[in-house]
Amino acid sequence: MRWRLRSLAVDHAVPKLRPFSGFAGFGTKGLQLDGVKNIVAVASGKGGVGKSTTAEYGELSIMKLRWFDGLSELAYIGGSFNLAVALAKKCQLKVGVLDADVYGPSIPTMMNLNGEPEVTEDRKIVPFQNYGVKCMSIGFLVPKDSPLVWRGPMVASALEKLSRGVSWGNLDILVVDMPPGTGDTQITISQRLQLTGVLIVTTPQDVALNDARRGVAMFSKVEVPILGIIENMSCFKCPNCGHPSYIFGNGGARKTADEMCIDYLGEIPLEVDVVKASDEGIPLVISAPDSSVSRGYNDLAQKLVDKIGKLENEHLQPQISL
Repeated sequence: MRWRLRSLAVDHAVPKLRPFSGFAGFGTKGLQLDGVKNIVAVASGKGGVGKSTTAEYGELSIMKLRWFDGLSELAYIGGSFNLAVALAKKCQLKVGVLDADVYGPSIPTMMNLNGEPEVTEDRKIVPFQNYGVKCMSIGFLVPKDSPLVWRGPMVASALEKLSRGVSWGNLDILVVDMPPGTGDTQITISQRLQLTGVLIVTTPQDVALNDARRGVAMFSKVEVPILGIIENMSCFKCPNCGHPSYIFGNGGARKTADEMCIDYLGEIPLEVDVVKASDEGIPLVISAPDSSVSRGYNDLAQKLVDKIGKLENEHLQPQISL
């Protein structure tokens, strides 16, 4: 049976929204996904990567900034998938990825997947799978070049189908790749799913860090645990000599994490191989397992597992009031 886009508009049971109180990570049974132990959102304002700056420079500088801008976009949107594959391969976990960016889905390209998903007898979408990771995206349900001109309620309905309407099976971690900003998608995911926590991704410069702070504030307001901050594109590594160039600044994410009393989970450098791997639909942790980027994601995966274990232990400890 083939899944059709109009099915997104079909009414089905929607869980009661979580109010802006209570601990989001554990104990909210009505917001759980069947068989999924942990749901981790990966979020970023994704500002300050070069778009606004481009207009201020001459032609040669514009060409350079566009090249770095395109590279940084690929580095950002490939982050969730490299992390998910690292969790599956290095940590030997059962992992899924939900592409929550309805307007700009990237899973089909990044994970080298295409076609329409099948549907079970109870009308659950069967997720695609590659590199040991189960994947679901609106990109599987609409033509590749078709824009989605949807308002908030339709986006919320689509996200409901893409999360609860999917036969995920048993997963240790479901990674939710969030779109930029702090809008409808972020609120919908935060209120309708039991998030174990959120990873905040930023780049080192102030413009991006300001967006990261807004993201931390938003998720804190809806009481989703902040698992930590990751500095993406911490430096650009020369493909010839490996020399690092701090084109976006140096140490901004670590400083911000310290100021906000949030764990700093590491840094991911920027490499040219990111472009090739993204175009070919092969996560860098697979195509170049010994690269500094791959080592960064493998290290991040282990830190994430340790952080979740620590949160679970804290939750299970008895609370004694005198």
